[in-house]
Amino acid sequence: FEELKDVVKVLMLGAKKYSPDNWKKCDDVKRYKDALMRHVISYVSGDEQDEESGLSHLAHAICNCLFLMWFDNQKENKENGF
Repeated sequence: FEELKDVVKVLMLGAKKYSPDNWKKCDDVKRYKDALMRHVISYVSGDEQDEESGLSHLAHAICNCLFLMWFDNQKENKENGF
């Protein structure tokens, strides 16, 4: 679970930079797909740390995956009447 600490740090930095839960206000989830790909490509290309945060590109990618999962679940809940 040590690696989850960096994921939490990414989330905390985002909350501080933009405001808590601001990521939920995104009208175009393509933004998170694009960010996910940028972080994965950076990591695969040998750049392990995000320049701005100093944290792992993988931690950023995990956050983007979590955001996308949340949006998918919200869409599914609406479709099922929840």
